[in-house]
Amino acid sequence: MIKKVSEIMKEQQFNPGILGIFINPFYFVRKELYKNISLLGKQIGGKVLDIGCGSKPYQKLFTNTKEYVGMEFNSPENRKRSSADIFYDSKHFPFENETFNSVIFTQVLEHIFNPDEFLSEVNRVLKKDGCILLTAPFIWDEHEQPHDYARYSSFGLKHILLKHGFKIVESYKTLEDIRVIFQIINCYIYKIIPLKNYRFRLCFYVLFISPFTILGLFLSLILPKNKDLYMDNIILAKKI
Repeated sequence: MIKKVSEIMKEQQFNPGILGIFINPFYFVRKELYKNISLLGKQIGGKVLDIGCGSKPYQKLFTNTKEYVGMEFNSPENRKRSSADIFYDSKHFPFENETFNSVIFTQVLEHIFNPDEFLSEVNRVLKKDGCILLTAPFIWDEHEQPHDYARYSSFGLKHILLKHGFKIVESYKTLEDIRVIFQIINCYIYKIIPLKNYRFRLCFYVLFISPFTILGLFLSLILPKNKDLYMDNIILAKKI
């Protein structure tokens, strides 16, 4: 069956292919997130809690799950646009102790004003030896204002996870090369585009954003990496 345009656009939003180079201003960051979540997702299984699930774009990557529960902060906007199964008060998770085998939260931690309180709740609802999979930006512009509170280095994440009873099993940094610069350029252009019509915006992406994406792809093949300058942290950790 031929895919509908809306389905193709949704796919290109979180798992961009060649088409995404031309129509997705966040091509680099989304491509790397999807790739690494897919890689580590094989170790996520059982009953899974997805905190800040949004539209659940990564659910299909977790093939070992028995039950998948999406949870969002309780707000009119989230109730309208998210695919969450449960809504919470942003402090207390509405579950008993040790309910889940795995917990995931992607691009969420930077929006948590009190990460100690949040990670304590994650630990509480996770079973012993359960896994968490998280992603958090190191370099990114302010977004979802005013609820954008932090950026985390790899060392900061290691410290706060150990503090709350987790040991890191695997960790990755994304875009450790010139692509991180071109992704920020594309974000800048995206934010200043005055066009509200979606079709016009797509044309603008093709004309003014995709050339930077293509140039970034090319330069990343010939320029050296820089492990100190990167886009996102992606971590698989286990409850001690």
